[in-house]
Amino acid sequence: MGFSQALSGLNAASSSLDVLGNNIANSQTVGYKSSGAQFADIYAGSTGLGTQVSAVLQDFSDGNIENTGRNLDLAISGDGFYRFEQEGEVVYSRNGQLSMTADGYLENAQGARIMGYGLNAANEVQAGGQPQVIQVPADDMPASATANVATSFNLDAREVAGEGLSQATVSTDVSTPAQTTATEQTIDYHFSNNFSVYDSLGNPRNVTVYYQKDNAAANTWNAQVAMDGHYNAANDFQVTFDANGQLTAPAAPPVINVAAANTTPLGAGPVAMQFNLDLAGSTQFGNTSATNSLTQDGYTSGALVGISIQDDGTVMRNYANEQSVPAGQIALANFRNPEGLEAVGDNAWAATAASGQELVGEAGTGVLGTITSGAVETSNVDLASELVDMIVTQRAYQANSQTISTQDEVLQAAINLSR
Repeated sequence: MGFSQALSGLNAASSSLDVLGNNIANSQTVGYKSSGAQFADIYAGSTGLGTQVSAVLQDFSDGNIENTGRNLDLAISGDGFYRFEQEGEVVYSRNGQLSMTADGYLENAQGARIMGYGLNAANEVQAGGQPQVIQVPADDMPASATANVATSFNLDAREVAGEGLSQATVSTDVSTPAQTTATEQTIDYHFSNNFSVYDSLGNPRNVTVYYQKDNAAANTWNAQVAMDGHYNAANDFQVTFDANGQLTAPAAPPVINVAAANTTPLGAGPVAMQFNLDLAGSTQFGNTSATNSLTQDGYTSGALVGISIQDDGTVMRNYANEQSVPAGQIALANFRNPEGLEAVGDNAWAATAASGQELVGEAGTGVLGTITSGAVETSNVDLASELVDMIVTQRAYQANSQTISTQDEVLQAAINLSR
């Protein structure tokens, strides 16, 4: 019986050394989770028969986050696993080292493709649906005509009507079915606000709004709009302020209408253009006239220049026109009992009955961690601890070997006595 007890100790120590050796071998493997052997004694009645390895459990504590500067390297800060499709099967991993294939799939070194939420008809992320393989389209972004312009400015309250005026020469177009006739006109103004808008083909159009203090009404300014040097009196409007310099009119953003295609301002090709000019926040104070803010929602077309991944897992397509739109959102999965996952190699796990069903959601919600781009999660192996455990296990192996040697000597002595 002594031999079998010592032999069980040798087997258990050997298995523990295998686990420790595997941990040490993977001390530099991104996203690797260390394992530990658990032992249990063996009894027959009241007699101890030795020991055995009862289970090998993995430690799913977080590894350190290490910056790489590569935008397709991802790290999870907190709980959760990436969801991959590999050879038709769903597997889970903490290794976020991705690359993009020629056809736009995000996959790891083993060819497993990361999964998440796709887009709806409005090209918005459809969160909460069934996760699918994410693909980044390589299509160019089409142009978008400007529909809204928001600007705020200060008009100098010290200006005197009819004095200190500047002048601009603009063209006035008179269109008929037969021809378009252009004449010149001079606009007098105290302050001009200049910005660009985009037509339906993505062509930038220069818009200038000229403001002149009104002769008749106090705290009132007349505004005239010109596009690419072409002026249409139909777009004129007035801006008024109260005695404290706060904007009172126009109450709603003026609508600026631009001639349709085949007229001089737009030229051939684009459709008729119209945009709202929001002046909210503008003031009339005794200070130099100046533009404080300006935004507009149009843009020209653009080619895809790269992608970036946000903390919530949204994959953004970045275009040469400085616009970004989503291509999908990486989903994270978690389990009630992560220790029940089955290791399938390639730094991946598969769900089992012991782990329970996956709980899928957006990064940063519930118990799921956030995703950090440009970083990876290093192995959580504590190399110093593993080496100490290896020494202890080696001593246990030697002690069991010595037990066998001692049992052999006792047995040999008994045999000698029986002769």
